[in-house]
Amino acid sequence: MRKTLSVQYLTRIAVLTALASILFLLEIPVVAFYKLDLSNLPVLLGAFSMGPMAGLTILLLKSVIGMLHSTSMYVGELADFIMGAALMLPAALIYRRKKTRGSAVLGMTAGTAVLVVVGVLVNWKIMLPFYMTAYGMPMEAVIGMASAAVPLVEAEWPLLPFVTPEWKLLLLVTGPFNLLKGTVLGILTYLMYKRLSPLLHVKGAAQRSAY
Repeated sequence: MRKTLSVQYLTRIAVLTALASILFLLEIPVVAFYKLDLSNLPVLLGAFSMGPMAGLTILLLKSVIGMLHSTSMYVGELADFIMGAALMLPAALIYRRKKTRGSAVLGMTAGTAVLVVVGVLVNWKIMLPFYMTAYGMPMEAVIGMASAAVPLVEAEWPLLPFVTPEWKLLLLVTGPFNLLKGTVLGILTYLMYKRLSPLLHVKGAAQRSAY
């Protein structure tokens, strides 16, 4: 029985990892240099159906596969893993405690909030320094790209004169982008999970509620 469950578990991990890897290649331009991808949707579905460790495994495998065609010296994949975990872990842990619709919504809301904060920090400390170094782009050039889409990035803030243009970019572009990303993924997970749960749950294992 245990061997059968293990095969079913690994099969679902493999299928969801493949889907995540394909979606990782499909990006939708949103604002400035930020692009939306849905590769963490299979991660969330796996985490909700099989637990946080399954979600983390799918996320890690997706990032490793992404390194095979990386254009960012693996930095982009590292950032994606950190932010994906920031979204998935709170959502999956909260849902695991009480498997209801309300818990799913609360979990995705908490995960999105953590994603926004972690996304700002990751862009501040990892992504922006990398792109400025790798492509020889000064911060002024990055700010200019962002302000073309969001003019407030370079505008004066009379009430907050101490806020630097870099932090305006992080607060006005990076933060809202990750809020949008978390919201879209949350809505899709909510709508798809119940319909797909019979396929996602490992048969013979302890039954999990799908809302």
